[in-house]
Amino acid sequence: MDLKSALKSDNITLPDNFFYNIQKYKEHLFKWNKIHNLTGAKDEKTIDEFIYDAIFPISFLPKTKNLLDIGTGAGFPGMILAIGLPDTEVTLVEPLTKRASFLQFVKADLGLDNVRVVKKRVEDMQSEIFELVTSRAVTDTDMLLKLSENFRDENSKLLFYKGEKVYDEVPKDLKHKIIKTRNRHYLLIGED
Repeated sequence: MDLKSALKSDNITLPDNFFYNIQKYKEHLFKWNKIHNLTGAKDEKTIDEFIYDAIFPISFLPKTKNLLDIGTGAGFPGMILAIGLPDTEVTLVEPLTKRASFLQFVKADLGLDNVRVVKKRVEDMQSEIFELVTSRAVTDTDMLLKLSENFRDENSKLLFYKGEKVYDEVPKDLKHKIIKTRNRHYLLIGED
C-alpha cells in the first residue's frame, strides 16, 4: 500500500507537514524498535498500514478540542492522530517506560506542542474530561468503557479501533455507529 496515495484517494485532509513528520516518526520507530521492541510491526508495509488505520478516522470524526488515547504503545493511534490533528490537544497514556520514552522523544523531535505523554496506567490518572477518547488493541469494549469513565461526560465521544468481533462487544443500549474499512472496524460511541 502506498500510504500517500491511499490517504489522498480517501480525500483525507492532512496538514502540509504530515508526510514529513510521518517519515521522521517511522525512522525513529525503526531505530528504537531494533533495541526496545516497541511494536510487532517490523517492516514499512505493516507500519504504513498501522498509520493508515490510525489516521483514517479523520475522515469521519467531528472537530475535537482534546483527545485521550488509552494505551498508546508505539503511537497507534494517538501519536499519528496528533500529527494529523495539530489543533487538537492529544494526551497519550502509556504505562511502559520504553514506549513512553519513545513517545516523549518523538514529541520533542517533531516539535509537537499538542502532545502530552503520561507514563501511567489510565486507572492511575487524575480525572479529566476529554471530547474524544480513543484506544486500539487494549482490551474489550466493556473494559474500555470502565477505564474511560473518569475521562468523559455525556458529550464525549469514544473511538475504539476494533476487529470483526466488535458486533459481539457493543452493549445494545449504547448510541453508536460502526465504520468499516478493509481491515478495521471503528466503533464510534456517542453518535447514531
